[in-house]
This record gives sequence, structure tokens and C-alpha cells, in this order.
Amino acid sequence: MLLEINSEHPEPRKIQRAVDALNAGELIAYPTDTVYGLGCDLLNKDALERLYQAKNMPRSQPLALVCLDLSDIARYVVVDSAAYRLLRRLLPGPYTFILPATREVPKTIAPKRTQVGIRVPAHAVPRAIAQALGRPLLSTTAGPHGGEPLQWPSDIAEQFPQLSLVLDGGPCGLLPTTVVDLTKDPPQLVRQGAGTVDFLE
Repeated sequence: MLLEINSEHPEPRKIQRAVDALNAGELIAYPTDTVYGLGCDLLNKDALERLYQAKNMPRSQPLALVCLDLSDIARYVVVDSAAYRLLRRLLPGPYTFILPATREVPKTIAPKRTQVGIRVPAHAVPRAIAQALGRPLLSTTAGPHGGEPLQWPSDIAEQFPQLSLVLDGGPCGLLPTTVVDLTKDPPQLVRQGAGTVDFLE
């Protein structure tokens, strides 16, 4: 269940193990540039249900799409020129941006298909997974719902026995991403986290 991975140069066979687990509808945990994430396959409805159950959180709680890069993002959200300039400046980085969802986003995630949070972490592991999987991961913070993120992979494995794999990249931080809603004009800060927000001034 715990699998040590190189955070800077993740071993391809370990990334493939994560991808195999996701393709089989299983849940995994992985390090990011902020906190550990819990993830499942974007297209697997049963895995999505299990992710909500594992964290004991309401279905109204939104999940983020962990994408490989900016071109990947454009498949799943509508990005106007102002938003694109901002994303290009700040990503990869410790942010989640809420943007209008495209038809590529499954109804199970955005029932009204209005908006979705997207993220491009400045961390090799989740981006390698998204690249090998060929689509974004559905992600939420690895920690109890409403509680502090868990910093140590062994604690995550213990807290979430539903996970089939925990990619152990050593301890992560305790500050989650900064969440900014770009569907509002001007953009609105939803949660202050690891990323600075001087661009909102």
C-alpha cells in the first residue's frame, strides 16, 4: 500500500502502478507541492462515490481536477484571455482556480456543468500520473473532512484504509492550495492557502 517514490524524478513503473490502480477504479494518495492529495479517475463514477465516502464529506463539496499543463486545462474549462494570462503566470503552482466547465467534465462532477476547480501542481508526481493516465485526476485534500491535512504518508494509509496505494514522497506541507474563483469579476478569493494573492489587489 505504501510505495516510496522519488518526488523529483518519479520512477515510471511506480507511476504506472498508480495509473493501473486508477484505471481499476481504486483510490490513491500522492504528494503535491502543497499537501498530500487523495485521488481517483475522473471518469469512474463508482470511484468518485468511494472518494466522498472515504472522506465522509457531502456531495456538495467540490473536487479539483489535477491537470498536466495549460493545454490540458483548456479541454475541461473555458479560459478567456485575462484568465489565461493569470494561469500562465501562476501555474504550475499552489493554486486551485474555479472556471466555467466545458462539456468534457462529466456530469457526475459538475451536475449543472457550470464550473469546476482546476489545478496544475508544481510537483512531478501528480503531473506524471495525469500524463500517463491521459486525463486529469479528481483530487481532494488527504485529511479528515473539515480537519487538518495529514502530513505523513503512514498516517494517510492508516486514516484511509480504502486507499489501494499511497505514493510516499516524504512529508508534505500543511497548507492547502489557495482557491480563487475566476468566474467572478473581479476574481474572488475563496480560500487563502499556500499561494500568495497579491495578483488580486
